[in-house]
Amino acid sequence: MKAMVYQGEGRAALLQKPRPVIQKSTDAIVRVTLSTICSSDIHILHGAVPRAVPGVTLGHEFVGVVEETGKAVHSVAVGDRVAVNVETFCGDCFFCKRGYVNNCTDPEGGWALGCRIDGGQAEYARIPFADQGLTRIPEEVSDEEALFTGDLLSTGYWAAQMVEIQKGDTVVVIGAGPAGLCTMLCAKLYEPERIIAIDQRKERLAFAEKYGMADLTFLSEDMEKLEQKIRSLTDGRGADAVIEAAGGDNTFEMAWRLARPNAVIGIEAMYEKPQILPLPDMYGKNLIWKSGGVDACHCQEILELIRQGKLDSRPLITHTCRLSEIEQAYRIFEDHEDGVMKYAVYPD
Repeated sequence: MKAMVYQGEGRAALLQKPRPVIQKSTDAIVRVTLSTICSSDIHILHGAVPRAVPGVTLGHEFVGVVEETGKAVHSVAVGDRVAVNVETFCGDCFFCKRGYVNNCTDPEGGWALGCRIDGGQAEYARIPFADQGLTRIPEEVSDEEALFTGDLLSTGYWAAQMVEIQKGDTVVVIGAGPAGLCTMLCAKLYEPERIIAIDQRKERLAFAEKYGMADLTFLSEDMEKLEQKIRSLTDGRGADAVIEAAGGDNTFEMAWRLARPNAVIGIEAMYEKPQILPLPDMYGKNLIWKSGGVDACHCQEILELIRQGKLDSRPLITHTCRLSEIEQAYRIFEDHEDGVMKYAVYPD
């Protein structure tokens, strides 16, 4: 089968690989019907994900049809259309039982697909712990509607949840890329008074405005001016919740500076460099910080919200290609020169 393979040192190529087989009774084999290229794949190519294994098939955001199941798989059956969770998790360890599935202690747990074990930018994929890692897609929901369920929408859902948004809050989302935009979609579920998007690129902010994902947008210009704008909208307080989805050179500082005292700041971005936490400068703000990899264990709820028409991430599919064209798509996506949000990768 064809597969997009990480080769180490910034290289990836479309190669021929054997079709995956059941290795454990908890596995399933999925025929991939739609996958994506994610910013995290680019992080792997940049060497920012040390755990990534050369030789692994990339891709952790995809949907497909179940082709085969192990004897211990009960939640899905052959022929089911399924969304694939970005994380694999056993469901039984200390962390899984508490919903912290990103920290599953199984060797194949956490973010493994497309990083430590073969992922979904291929014709077929093996899914460990299929009972936890696969979710049936409702008949009314298309592959395109379900595509981001296991990663981007799970990330946005988790990020909006962790910053404890209350009805009437002012929410700032730093970064209007795909992760930030899905976070805005999910933040709207909590009925904040306003969602403010901040980014350094006008076209991304225009995208957020066009599709109603943000109520206000600001360029990430002078920090002092940004602080003044946010304070002027909040009676001098600052944002009630800040979600950092950019991972830029100054966005970590931006997050705590735009937050009001006692706000919750959620870090969903993946940084390529260490960040500085200047505790003396922020002393007295009494901020609550939350961060880490998404606990992607709410796929069923997300698919139900999609079915009800409360979440629609399809506008993020700005480009499409066939699997045979994925190498060129990677180059375009990495450059971001033509406003790519997400590539949807179809089978040949």
